[in-house]
Amino acid sequence: MAELRKSLQIHQTSLAIDNRTCLLGGAHGQLLLVADGLGGHSAGERASSLAVDCLAHFAVNAMQWCLRLDETNDQQVLAEWKEALQRCDAQVHQESEALPERHGMGTTVTLAYIAWPRAYIIHAGDSRCYLLRQSRLEQITTDHTIAQRMVEAGMLTADQAAHSRYSHVLWNAIGGSAEKLSPEAHQVELRAGDVLLLCTDGLTNEVGDGSIAAVLSEHLDAAAMCRRLVDAANQAGGRDNITALVARFTSPGEAPANV
Repeated sequence: MAELRKSLQIHQTSLAIDNRTCLLGGAHGQLLLVADGLGGHSAGERASSLAVDCLAHFAVNAMQWCLRLDETNDQQVLAEWKEALQRCDAQVHQESEALPERHGMGTTVTLAYIAWPRAYIIHAGDSRCYLLRQSRLEQITTDHTIAQRMVEAGMLTADQAAHSRYSHVLWNAIGGSAEKLSPEAHQVELRAGDVLLLCTDGLTNEVGDGSIAAVLSEHLDAAAMCRRLVDAANQAGGRDNITALVARFTSPGEAPANV
């Protein structure tokens, strides 16, 4: 979780302000991101860490997020975040090929860039982004698994896919065995009262959408919601790493009330 701001670093001045002072402008957006590493513990941890670092540097140094957003440049914002994922993919592949012990490492990435009232969602893998609006839960992203492709082709039902051996086989991720990254992108108009959830499959494999919606509908702060979700996944078996990130929007024209 991060907040994007303009800044001014003062190195030297004769005026009544301390040298080395850093002046911060107002928030220009929030960055919410989950990354779930693949390819063994150490390699997966490295891949997810590398992806997060790459995306953070892209947000600070390359993305034109300081520009005032309007409907004419929504596609530009999405295109820039797609480019960011492409850069991450190239870096992970480069390190994977250079170090034999990290061969095949990869990571999922699900990212939300918030510039109220818009949320730009960029995604690769089987982590997820959900939107809760008026007690109705919608999965914004699509799982990039072979099982989900079989559902879309009419070869499996959703219930069969959940128990299929192909439910954990990714065709799209940062690094890994995927030959070409294909980032998925969405733009959502947020409303007061909305709740966004970004999470790894360690949560969704153990906790159904109905239970997730029930937790997100409670009058709790975001941290308490995350604790409830993680506890529920652990109580159901906790067979994989569990990450949950919640952002609640309670007032029109404001950034996330809490995350």
